[in-house]
Amino acid sequence: MSTQPTFVIVGGGLAGAKLAEALRDKDFAGTVILLSQEEHLPYDRPPLSKEHLAGKKSLDGFTVLTRQWYRDHHIDLRLGTEVTAIDRSAKTVSLPDGSTISYDKLALATGSRSRRPPIPGSDADGVHYLRTVDESDALVDVLARGGRLAIVGAGWIGLEIAANAREKGVDVTIVEAAELPLLAALGSEMGAVFADLHREHGVDFRFGAKVEAITVSDGTATGLRLGDGTTIDADAVLVAVGAAPNIEIADAAGLATDSGVLVDASLTTSDPDIVAVGDIAEQDHPVLHHRIRVEHWANALNQPAVAAATMLSKSATYEKLPYFYTDQYDLGMEYVGHATDYAQVVVRGDTAKREFVAFWLGANNTVKAGMNVNIWDVTDAVKALVASGRPVDPELLANPEVGLDSVYA
Repeated sequence: MSTQPTFVIVGGGLAGAKLAEALRDKDFAGTVILLSQEEHLPYDRPPLSKEHLAGKKSLDGFTVLTRQWYRDHHIDLRLGTEVTAIDRSAKTVSLPDGSTISYDKLALATGSRSRRPPIPGSDADGVHYLRTVDESDALVDVLARGGRLAIVGAGWIGLEIAANAREKGVDVTIVEAAELPLLAALGSEMGAVFADLHREHGVDFRFGAKVEAITVSDGTATGLRLGDGTTIDADAVLVAVGAAPNIEIADAAGLATDSGVLVDASLTTSDPDIVAVGDIAEQDHPVLHHRIRVEHWANALNQPAVAAATMLSKSATYEKLPYFYTDQYDLGMEYVGHATDYAQVVVRGDTAKREFVAFWLGANNTVKAGMNVNIWDVTDAVKALVASGRPVDPELLANPEVGLDSVYA
């Protein structure tokens, strides 16, 4: 009988695949079992609303690792396999058929799912969400047919799909409860930049609006009815109102949870034999000095190396700052940091030309986050400002003639 330990990874997205890879890279010789609810090999998700939707990249182009890699590295990959429960005392996970798998260490990489608000008519044909490659394929077909698309939600997914749709000549109407797009993520100053961008490309925004129902005829969505009684005719409807972390099995197992699964700097949960990575991990961040959970590709890519070290009882902390990016029409953007609570936004450059860097400052003039728009090779400098925790001079920060390493107060 083998005395090698068994490490089980629950979740077959980017984080799960990278964790399996990291364990082998760190010379773990034991059994690795990767359980994925989807039937596809683990893949990246950003292309679903970007290159794949635009027809520029096929699934093979954003599959994380080949099937042969899993064979060569002796990873027991089980696709189409859902985990229904965790028994922490027995150190097992349960499958729908009643069988169990024992583990010595467990990693949770269960990701998130599309939020599905209880809108009447949301079960009709022609109502779309975006979280999987199959859902992206369905939207590719929608955009290829042209016509009219109604989008509920002006977040990142809604805006990226709107941009792809407009570039294919599809009429787009976006309904958003807030007064601007991306208000929670970027605030009003930068939300206005994205509103102007999409209006210039023909998107019809309905801000401050509530969706009363998805209108339906013969079982197929025909548009939206708003709270004020107005209707929006459409050939398809996309509901893009955010994501919900898949933490139910962690919560039922008695792990500490809040908006996600609580983890420390090493990504260890309240159970020392269980780590959590990716969308579900709500980390006590050692650089930001507060808990944070972000649903961004960079965490799924980078956290697994730290989690693998932790599972192998090696000292490791996850210190990378939150990072995400978007491409919409002629606007390319990178965002570093985290700024839900800030005192002011300082802009260096020209927002009208969409060539600028924006900085979110705290009450003490420390840089909490930065976003470069169509200006490149500054990301590392922005990261340094955020990580330093040092106050800056807002006037120097706004001056493009002053280097970003010379803006401290």
